[in-house]
Amino acid sequence: MHIAVAGNIGAGKTTLTGLLAKHFGWVPHYEDVDTNPYLSSFYEDMQRWSFNLQIYFLNSRFRQIVEIRSGSKTVIQDRTIYEDAHIFAPNLQSMNLMTTRDFDNYHSLFELMSSFIQPPDLLIYLKASVPTLVRQIQKRGRDYEEAIRLDYLKKLNERYEAWINSYTLGKLLIIDVDSVNFSDNPEDLGMIIEKVNAELHGLF
Repeated sequence: MHIAVAGNIGAGKTTLTGLLAKHFGWVPHYEDVDTNPYLSSFYEDMQRWSFNLQIYFLNSRFRQIVEIRSGSKTVIQDRTIYEDAHIFAPNLQSMNLMTTRDFDNYHSLFELMSSFIQPPDLLIYLKASVPTLVRQIQKRGRDYEEAIRLDYLKKLNERYEAWINSYTLGKLLIIDVDSVNFSDNPEDLGMIIEKVNAELHGLF
Protein backbone atom coordinates (compact mmCIF):
# COMPACT_ATOMS: atom_id res chain seq x y z
CA MET A 1 0.00 0.00 0.00
CA HIS A 2 0.92 3.62 -0.49
CA ILE A 3 0.04 6.15 2.23
CA ALA A 4 0.94 9.81 1.75
CA VAL A 5 1.10 12.76 4.15
CA ALA A 6 0.25 16.18 2.71
CA GLY A 7 0.40 19.65 4.24
CA ASN A 8 1.95 23.08 4.16
CA ILE A 9 5.55 23.91 5.12
CA GLY A 10 5.88 23.27 8.87
CA ALA A 11 2.63 21.29 9.25
CA GLY A 12 4.47 18.28 10.71
CA LYS A 13 4.54 15.91 7.71
CA THR A 14 8.02 14.53 8.35
CA THR A 15 7.34 13.99 12.06
CA LEU A 16 4.05 12.18 11.47
CA THR A 17 5.53 10.13 8.62
CA GLY A 18 8.26 8.89 10.98
CA LEU A 19 5.87 8.13 13.85
CA LEU A 20 3.39 6.21 11.69
CA ALA A 21 6.19 4.32 9.92
CA LYS A 22 7.57 3.25 13.31
CA HIS A 23 4.14 2.20 14.66
CA PHE A 24 2.91 0.27 11.61
CA GLY A 25 6.28 -1.01 10.38
CA TRP A 26 5.96 0.91 7.11
CA VAL A 27 8.86 2.13 4.98
CA PRO A 28 9.13 5.96 5.14
CA HIS A 29 9.97 8.01 2.05
CA TYR A 30 10.98 11.53 3.06
CA GLU A 31 11.02 14.75 1.11
CA ASP A 32 14.45 15.46 -0.33
CA VAL A 33 15.33 18.63 1.60
CA ASP A 34 18.86 18.02 2.89
CA THR A 35 20.33 17.02 -0.48
CA ASN A 36 18.14 19.25 -2.65
CA PRO A 37 20.59 21.42 -4.65
CA TYR A 38 18.02 24.18 -5.33
CA LEU A 39 16.20 24.78 -2.05
CA SER A 40 18.46 27.34 -0.36
CA SER A 41 18.97 29.18 -3.69
CA PHE A 42 15.20 29.24 -4.18
CA TYR A 43 14.52 30.96 -0.86
CA GLU A 44 17.21 33.54 -1.67
CA ASP A 45 15.85 34.27 -5.17
CA MET A 46 12.48 32.65 -5.82
CA GLN A 47 11.99 34.14 -9.27
CA ARG A 48 15.31 32.84 -10.57
CA TRP A 49 15.07 29.29 -9.17
CA SER A 50 11.33 28.48 -9.01
CA PHE A 51 11.18 26.46 -12.24
CA ASN A 52 14.37 24.52 -11.46
CA LEU A 53 13.11 23.66 -7.97
CA GLN A 54 9.70 22.49 -9.17
CA ILE A 55 11.21 20.30 -11.89
CA TYR A 56 13.60 18.80 -9.34
CA PHE A 57 10.70 17.95 -6.99
CA LEU A 58 8.58 16.58 -9.83
CA ASN A 59 11.37 14.24 -10.91
CA SER A 60 12.16 13.21 -7.33
CA ARG A 61 8.54 12.41 -6.40
CA PHE A 62 7.80 10.62 -9.68
CA ARG A 63 10.80 8.36 -9.03
CA GLN A 64 9.54 7.72 -5.49
CA ILE A 65 6.08 6.68 -6.71
CA VAL A 66 7.50 4.36 -9.39
CA GLU A 67 9.68 2.76 -6.70
CA ILE A 68 6.77 2.48 -4.22
CA ARG A 69 4.42 0.85 -6.72
CA SER A 70 7.04 -1.59 -8.02
CA GLY A 71 7.92 -2.79 -4.51
CA SER A 72 6.02 -5.15 -2.20
CA LYS A 73 6.20 -3.12 1.03
CA THR A 74 3.76 -0.59 2.45
CA VAL A 75 5.29 2.87 2.12
CA ILE A 76 4.37 6.17 3.75
CA GLN A 77 5.44 9.20 1.72
CA ASP A 78 6.22 12.67 3.06
CA ARG A 79 4.40 15.03 0.61
CA THR A 80 2.84 14.11 -2.72
CA ILE A 81 3.47 14.85 -6.39
CA TYR A 82 0.02 16.51 -6.50
CA GLU A 83 0.95 19.26 -4.05
CA ASP A 84 3.70 20.55 -6.33
CA ALA A 85 1.35 20.73 -9.30
CA HIS A 86 -1.82 22.00 -7.60
CA ILE A 87 -0.34 24.24 -4.91
CA PHE A 88 3.32 25.23 -5.15
CA ALA A 89 3.80 25.75 -8.90
CA PRO A 90 0.51 27.67 -9.52
CA ASN A 91 1.18 29.75 -6.40
CA LEU A 92 4.60 30.73 -7.75
CA GLN A 93 3.02 31.68 -11.07
CA SER A 94 0.29 33.79 -9.43
CA MET A 95 2.94 35.63 -7.35
CA ASN A 96 4.87 36.33 -10.59
CA LEU A 97 7.71 34.13 -9.33
CA MET A 98 7.37 31.70 -12.26
CA THR A 99 6.65 32.76 -15.82
CA THR A 100 3.53 31.49 -17.57
CA ARG A 101 5.77 29.84 -20.16
CA ASP A 102 7.65 27.90 -17.49
CA PHE A 103 4.44 27.00 -15.64
CA ASP A 104 2.77 25.69 -18.80
CA ASN A 105 5.86 23.60 -19.56
CA TYR A 106 5.94 22.27 -15.99
CA HIS A 107 2.22 21.48 -15.91
CA SER A 108 2.33 19.66 -19.24
CA LEU A 109 5.10 17.45 -17.86
CA PHE A 110 3.12 16.82 -14.65
CA GLU A 111 0.01 15.80 -16.61
CA LEU A 112 2.03 13.31 -18.64
CA MET A 113 3.70 11.86 -15.53
CA SER A 114 0.46 11.64 -13.55
CA SER A 115 -1.12 9.56 -16.31
CA PHE A 116 1.43 6.82 -15.51
CA ILE A 117 0.94 6.71 -11.73
CA GLN A 118 -1.68 5.63 -9.22
CA PRO A 119 -2.79 7.97 -6.41
CA PRO A 120 -2.09 6.97 -2.79
CA ASP A 121 -4.39 4.44 -1.11
CA LEU A 122 -4.80 6.96 1.73
CA LEU A 123 -3.99 10.66 1.81
CA ILE A 124 -3.49 12.19 5.27
CA TYR A 125 -3.83 15.98 5.17
CA LEU A 126 -2.33 18.02 8.02
CA LYS A 127 -4.42 21.18 8.26
CA ALA A 128 -2.70 24.01 10.14
CA SER A 129 -3.18 27.76 10.60
CA VAL A 130 -0.36 30.16 9.66
CA PRO A 131 0.59 30.88 13.33
CA THR A 132 1.00 27.12 13.93
CA LEU A 133 3.11 26.78 10.78
CA VAL A 134 5.34 29.71 11.78
CA ARG A 135 5.81 28.32 15.30
CA GLN A 136 6.83 24.90 13.98
CA ILE A 137 9.10 26.34 11.27
CA GLN A 138 10.91 28.43 13.91
CA LYS A 139 11.15 25.43 16.23
CA ARG A 140 13.08 23.31 13.69
CA GLY A 141 15.39 26.22 12.85
CA ARG A 142 16.40 25.63 9.24
CA ASP A 143 18.45 28.65 8.15
CA TYR A 144 17.02 28.89 4.62
CA GLU A 145 13.44 28.88 5.96
CA GLU A 146 13.96 32.11 7.89
CA ALA A 147 13.25 34.01 4.66
CA ILE A 148 9.77 32.49 4.17
CA ARG A 149 7.16 35.27 4.09
CA LEU A 150 3.83 35.13 5.92
CA ASP A 151 1.89 36.01 2.77
CA TYR A 152 3.58 33.08 1.01
CA LEU A 153 2.41 30.63 3.73
CA LYS A 154 -1.08 32.17 3.72
CA LYS A 155 -1.46 31.80 -0.05
CA LEU A 156 -0.24 28.20 0.12
CA ASN A 157 -2.81 27.46 2.85
CA GLU A 158 -5.62 28.84 0.68
CA ARG A 159 -4.53 26.61 -2.20
CA TYR A 160 -4.28 23.58 0.08
CA GLU A 161 -7.85 24.13 1.28
CA ALA A 162 -9.13 24.43 -2.30
CA TRP A 163 -7.26 21.28 -3.37
CA ILE A 164 -8.41 19.19 -0.40
CA ASN A 165 -12.03 20.34 -0.79
CA SER A 166 -12.03 18.97 -4.35
CA TYR A 167 -9.85 15.87 -3.73
CA THR A 168 -11.51 12.76 -5.19
CA LEU A 169 -8.57 10.49 -6.07
CA GLY A 170 -8.95 8.20 -3.05
CA LYS A 171 -9.41 7.95 0.71
CA LEU A 172 -8.74 11.15 2.65
CA LEU A 173 -8.08 11.73 6.36
CA ILE A 174 -7.86 15.33 7.64
CA ILE A 175 -5.96 16.05 10.88
CA ASP A 176 -6.34 19.49 12.51
CA VAL A 177 -2.80 20.25 13.67
CA ASP A 178 -3.96 23.32 15.64
CA SER A 179 -5.83 21.08 18.08
CA VAL A 180 -3.51 18.03 18.33
CA ASN A 181 0.12 17.57 19.33
CA PHE A 182 1.08 14.16 17.94
CA SER A 183 4.83 14.77 18.32
CA ASP A 184 4.69 15.18 22.12
CA ASN A 185 1.34 13.71 23.19
CA PRO A 186 0.99 9.88 22.89
CA GLU A 187 -2.81 10.16 23.26
CA ASP A 188 -3.06 12.45 20.23
CA LEU A 189 -0.85 10.10 18.22
CA GLY A 190 -2.98 7.14 19.34
CA MET A 191 -6.12 8.92 18.12
CA ILE A 192 -4.52 9.46 14.69
CA ILE A 193 -3.39 5.81 14.54
CA GLU A 194 -6.99 4.69 15.25
CA LYS A 195 -8.30 6.92 12.46
CA VAL A 196 -5.68 5.61 10.01
CA ASN A 197 -6.62 2.02 10.92
CA ALA A 198 -10.30 2.82 10.36
CA GLU A 199 -9.61 4.31 6.92
CA LEU A 200 -7.37 1.47 5.77
CA HIS A 201 -9.12 -1.52 7.35
CA GLY A 202 -12.61 -0.32 8.26
CA LEU A 203 -12.03 -0.82 11.99
CA PHE A 204 -14.26 1.33 14.16
